[in-house]
Amino acid sequence: MKKINDFRLIGFLYLLVIILAGFSQGYVRTNLHIDGDPLATATKILENENLFRLGLLADLTAFILDAVISVLLYQLLKPYGKTLALISSSLRILAHPAIGTINLLNHYMALHVLQNSDILNSFEASQIEAFSYLFIDAHTYGYLLAGGFFGVHCALLGIQLYKSGLLPKILGILMGIAAIGYLMETFGNFLFPGNEYWLAWTVGIAAALGEVELALYLLIKGKKKSSSTTPSLQI
Repeated sequence: MKKINDFRLIGFLYLLVIILAGFSQGYVRTNLHIDGDPLATATKILENENLFRLGLLADLTAFILDAVISVLLYQLLKPYGKTLALISSSLRILAHPAIGTINLLNHYMALHVLQNSDILNSFEASQIEAFSYLFIDAHTYGYLLAGGFFGVHCALLGIQLYKSGLLPKILGILMGIAAIGYLMETFGNFLFPGNEYWLAWTVGIAAALGEVELALYLLIKGKKKSSSTTPSLQI
């Protein structure tokens, strides 16, 4: 099979994941979820139904790509520690391709309960709006649970990148910072509710420093010249 530049492939797919997930989580749900107001949230969702559905599909696409990235990272890094590479990639698969995908049911149900005729005929409008809002909340917490797995993955990936010498060591350090951001958001929200706003900013900045830098470096620069003897990955 044809050899390809595995570094640039991972970088390209990673950047797509960041864009798709940023659109669904950072734009769609942020703009349609009105904090503390089930009626306004339900109205926004119904008025922007196509956008809401597009957000789900963007996430689903990102999670499928993330499963591919997990395998590629394992293949790339297993020569430098097979067990650590396997654990790291397994946690990434569990985070979004598994937990995140199942959690998309909550995203979809927030719209479904607002349109299902049986539900509309069985409950008051305010109750249906509350159900929809509950699903949006459930999705938020499901996202946080996935973030716990992803945070540990980022930490292990940072260690692998730092020790392998495949890329500049600073990228491994930045992935470690991203890991701290994800873990702070997950554990912080469950242990210390009421700090969601600044924790969301923390993980956003940390992820930008780690994941975006890594994706762009892989896409633009490729691997270090000094690592040119590393076995190529074949697809």
